[in-house]
Amino acid sequence: FSKMNQQELLDRARENLANAYCPYSKFPVSAVLVCEDGTIVHGVNVENASYGGTICAERSALVSAASAGHRKFKSITIVTNLEKPASPCGLCRQFMVEFGDYEVVMGGADGSVQVSSTLKLLPFAFTPASLDEFNAQPCKPCN
Repeated sequence: FSKMNQQELLDRARENLANAYCPYSKFPVSAVLVCEDGTIVHGVNVENASYGGTICAERSALVSAASAGHRKFKSITIVTNLEKPASPCGLCRQFMVEFGDYEVVMGGADGSVQVSSTLKLLPFAFTPASLDEFNAQPCKPCN
């Protein structure tokens, strides 16, 4: 069970930047995901010569965690080599909110930190609850 503080998570994410596979963009990204039970899962961006096959660090961490059976998360910490914190892309925001509302910590190379949450980063999010709400409605035929 992890009791890491924010700075320790930022440090781990920064150390893990070296594992990013980014021969095309040269833009390493690292994410450290804290699961509800305290398990720590790392993710990095993994690029592909077929650019559409690239996976971002945030999704890399979430896919690894889900593969190990985790579905609830406390936080995700994201770092890049940009001086100021970088925000997750839109696809990652949608992917992250799939698993609920949890803390998103973004760290810059200059030591600055921004803290948000998955729902704050994606207001009016389409979530599993959206589908539950739809399925609870009386059936209407599609045209």
